[in-house]
Amino acid sequence: MSSTGFNSRNGTGQTYANGPSQNPGMGFNIGSQAPYSPMPTKGPVAPGAGLYNSGPYQPGPPAGPYQPGPPAGAYQPGPPAGAFQPGPQAGPYQPAAPVSSYHPPPGQPPLTRPPMGGPPPTLTPPQSSSPAPRMPHAQATPPPPAAMSHNYYPNQPPQQSPSPAWQYGAAAPPAAAPHGAMRAPPSGPVGNHVGPMNPAATLLPPQPSPSSSAGYAPTPLAPVPHSTAPGSGPGPVPLHGYTQPGNASTPPPMAPHPYQPASAPYGALPTGHAMPPMGPPPMGNATPPPPKAEAQCEGSAASTEPPSEQGDIECPGPSAGNGHQAPYAFNHLENKMAGAPQSGPPGRHLGHYPSLPPGYNNTPASQGAAPPMHPPMQTAPSQYPPQPQLYQQPPGGPGLAQMSSSLASLSLQGNTPEALRVVNLLQERNLLPAGPIPAPTPPLPQDLQKVNCNPEVFRCTLSSIPQTQSLLNKAKLPLGLLLHPFKDLSVTLQLPVVTSSTIVRCRSCRTYINPFVSFLDQRRWKCNLCFRVNDVPEEFMYNPISRSYGEPQKRPEVQNATIEFIAPSEYMLRPPQPAVYLFVLDVSHNAVETGYLNVVCQSLLDNISALPGDTRTKVGFITFDSTIHFYNLQEGLSQPQMLIVSDIEEIFLPTPDSLLVNLNECKELVQDLLKSLPHIFEKTMETQSALGPALQAAFKLLSPTGGRVSVFQTQLPSMGVGALKSREDPNQRASAKDIQHLAPATDFYKKLALDCSGQQVAVDLFLLSAQYCDLASLGCISRYSAGSVYYYPSYHHQHNPAQVERFEKDLKRYLTRKIGFEAVMRIRCTKGLSIHTFHGNFFVRSTDLLSLPNVNPDAGFAVQMSIEENLVDMQVVSFQAALLYTSSKGERRIRVHTLCLPVVNSLTDVFAGADVQAVTGLLASMAVDRSVSASLGDARDAMTNAAIDSLASYRHAALTIQQPGLLAPACLRLFPLYVLALLKQKAFRTGTSTRLDDRVFSMCQLKFQPLVYAMLMIHPTLYRVDDLSDQGALNISERTIPQPRELQLSVEKLCREGAFLMDAGSVMHLWVGRSCNPSFLTQVLGVPDYAALPQNMYQLPELETAESQRTRAFIGWLREQRPFYPSLHIIRDDSPQKGDFMQNMIEDRTESALSYYEFLLHMQQQISK
Repeated sequence: MSSTGFNSRNGTGQTYANGPSQNPGMGFNIGSQAPYSPMPTKGPVAPGAGLYNSGPYQPGPPAGPYQPGPPAGAYQPGPPAGAFQPGPQAGPYQPAAPVSSYHPPPGQPPLTRPPMGGPPPTLTPPQSSSPAPRMPHAQATPPPPAAMSHNYYPNQPPQQSPSPAWQYGAAAPPAAAPHGAMRAPPSGPVGNHVGPMNPAATLLPPQPSPSSSAGYAPTPLAPVPHSTAPGSGPGPVPLHGYTQPGNASTPPPMAPHPYQPASAPYGALPTGHAMPPMGPPPMGNATPPPPKAEAQCEGSAASTEPPSEQGDIECPGPSAGNGHQAPYAFNHLENKMAGAPQSGPPGRHLGHYPSLPPGYNNTPASQGAAPPMHPPMQTAPSQYPPQPQLYQQPPGGPGLAQMSSSLASLSLQGNTPEALRVVNLLQERNLLPAGPIPAPTPPLPQDLQKVNCNPEVFRCTLSSIPQTQSLLNKAKLPLGLLLHPFKDLSVTLQLPVVTSSTIVRCRSCRTYINPFVSFLDQRRWKCNLCFRVNDVPEEFMYNPISRSYGEPQKRPEVQNATIEFIAPSEYMLRPPQPAVYLFVLDVSHNAVETGYLNVVCQSLLDNISALPGDTRTKVGFITFDSTIHFYNLQEGLSQPQMLIVSDIEEIFLPTPDSLLVNLNECKELVQDLLKSLPHIFEKTMETQSALGPALQAAFKLLSPTGGRVSVFQTQLPSMGVGALKSREDPNQRASAKDIQHLAPATDFYKKLALDCSGQQVAVDLFLLSAQYCDLASLGCISRYSAGSVYYYPSYHHQHNPAQVERFEKDLKRYLTRKIGFEAVMRIRCTKGLSIHTFHGNFFVRSTDLLSLPNVNPDAGFAVQMSIEENLVDMQVVSFQAALLYTSSKGERRIRVHTLCLPVVNSLTDVFAGADVQAVTGLLASMAVDRSVSASLGDARDAMTNAAIDSLASYRHAALTIQQPGLLAPACLRLFPLYVLALLKQKAFRTGTSTRLDDRVFSMCQLKFQPLVYAMLMIHPTLYRVDDLSDQGALNISERTIPQPRELQLSVEKLCREGAFLMDAGSVMHLWVGRSCNPSFLTQVLGVPDYAALPQNMYQLPELETAESQRTRAFIGWLREQRPFYPSLHIIRDDSPQKGDFMQNMIEDRTESALSYYEFLLHMQQQISK
């Protein structure tokens, strides 16, 4: 798409070389997406039955409206015919509230979902203000919203609309798709003909039609029968459908026909108001990629790639409108929001519903036909080795030709793997492991597994890839990748660096040679992504490590899944840029009062020599209040010279050649400026902030070279372009309604960020404020320029010393960490797979090329994938991420990560390979986009239904012996807990007072942070630390690190006699009980008794006691495992900060949220319908 589309949406102005915006980072301003029709006003709801018969528990009216429209073919099965419909189990785990059993009271109907159309229901009913000894009348206690299915067939009783669900995967067919297939959405507003249902309910892109012009014709896999009634299938089958090797038989493919639920779906269709036509949604980040075509290099100075190679990582490709993706590859978050009115099957007269996509044509197996279950591969239970080594690959390499026999030997021999052990979540309480959860090990042959990519760098939500999109749809699990591509690789992880004039790549798809290619002989190798046969260059025949000739399969490139190349000259069109750092500082009265300026200047003085760079490194400074101040640091001056520009409407550079100076040549002037800056403005009374003009000046200054801009802001911008007004109403922070103003108020910061990205300039934002600053708007400057956002609420050098300490530590890390300039990253995958959505901070330059003006080792990325073509003939698939960047030393480098995963053809194998943490992390990114593009309520309901759908699919399609209770495979046993944790996380919670900037920053972190750090935010870890011992301790660098057991996040695990440490990622809470062990108070906290413990304590004293050394060693070890510095808050039992600690008790009930046990009961109710 040309840049005209961008200008038409964002007003006239400069044309952007890279086309219209489409950064899938945060989901703001979705462009060229299906129109979105918001929810209509709803009428009163009919009275509903009570939820829990539990004495004093009286849930109030739920909050968080979610009334979805019908998804396009979203398959949400009802219970199988003849299946046992269990009630909840009264197991050993009893909730805090007296919920003894889950039966309706006498005379009260069983629990059902309340009718649609009334006051918005919620998953989290607030606590009643006055407890009563018995359940109130039915109308006072509507249950939480239920996950719904929909019957697509005529002559059925009316049903409720389906609840929001993610449909993980396939791209939609073209507009010319035949009758019955999903059509491309129209470009203009579309009326919804379904009634009062929310069309934003489902998030999944439809499956491509077999007859669509896209050319994809996937053959649906014969599914597992959903009925377990006697006589409906073959003889007895083991619990998970596993059979002894040689016994499994696969029925022939059958003509697909629509799935018909064996029993009534979740509820009845509502009747009510018609949905009014609505306009298209705003543009945004989480937009699918443009059509997958080989990019033609344009040869611009910023593209830094050889013009001779097509589809190359360093090739920016044609102007693609910030990566507008294929018009048929709908964003999974958006495509269900508003599609064109679809014609349905004959005889259905309930309105216009989307037709059932081919991916959901469920073909029941014929009588007597065996279910298509293959013997699964063995899942190794061991954790990924923390110290991968160089392994010698047998001659010929572990290529595809050698895999069949190895994979065939991995059959299970009749044993069920631990990952598929059936867990009844209502009966098993202690689900948390004693320590960190390892990533699942893919069931690969040992020679492949040894050289596979480290999961800390590259992992997939499913460690076994489904053979078809229809199989993926049945599993109801998202398929995606989570990357940490520029991670600091320690000595233990060994990053091999190869210097060679010849970098061996596939001539067709440009894949870098890797451990998973096949060597046909010593002179030919087959690409593991496109399967083209390539010649081995003569230079590659020599092994520099062994200094031998004729063994290309032993080269480092074929022995390491992560490797870095020093790029030759053909990988650059201009000399590598120098390291350039520009600091933009707010010096208004409010900024000076916080005291941050002293910290920044002192930290720069301490670390000025440690800034990454070489002899070409440049630095510059800009300060601003109502005017813009530049500083002439030209060599030869006796002191820095301040130049003030008061015309902020037409900003200009007073002396362009002397504002950015060589650090080595002008270090003394720079140090003089840093020493004087805090004193220059210490008596200022200027209260205005012209942030927008200051950013424009920074862009003008760095445009010729590129570089990094570090912006420090302490208030809402109030002057010039980009000025903002407060949009937060403090009285609505705890409102149960949907949260407003999550999207930016202006597109100025986004447009400026796109300009910066085109000139290889990244902007990092440090926000230090006690007041609302509209981070939703300001954050765009970093999000679209591949920058970072740092947020320090209530920062003050005297009143909040914990924040000051955290800011100092973060700033030191920020100034001295590794950095890459003018970077691009491309993700490739095996033929048949495709990428359709990106998450993170970047700009999508073409189909799958991410523009990263700066790349830092603390940035994470995520992508969603679909299966476009059946992977029937493949044993394994591969994914490769290649990052081309300029180091701070001026070297052009390419870091390549390759991941190999097996392909499976049974649903049980798909579930066995589920990575619950990766699934949770990807769902969190999807939910952030959904919150911005639709509503927070939609995102919450969709997350809930993601858990319900996956466990319903497991129960109905993967289990062959139905049992009572809420059943999950062991690998997904924590999925409901993680989803509940997301619902209570600061980004998505409702009913609790949450500052808007705090909520938006939490969303930024979920999108930007690598998975291991994001999981600490989602589900903190709790330890008891008043009884630490050396038993089971780690010995690291002559230090003894205690290893206490992780506890469940529930107050029942606390006791007044103990002290408990909660690690929530960016903050740690040490809660001290009122009757805490006196020895802990004296030996660790350094106080004689509990009464002497201060209210605002944020550091542990360094005492020469064994208890103190153990506690400080453990907390220090936790801090060392992350790049940022978590602050420590020591909390008394009567401290005002106790609320922050208790809000992370995810398993407990709050006034606005269900307890974990109640959430499980809610899930069981929906699955059992």
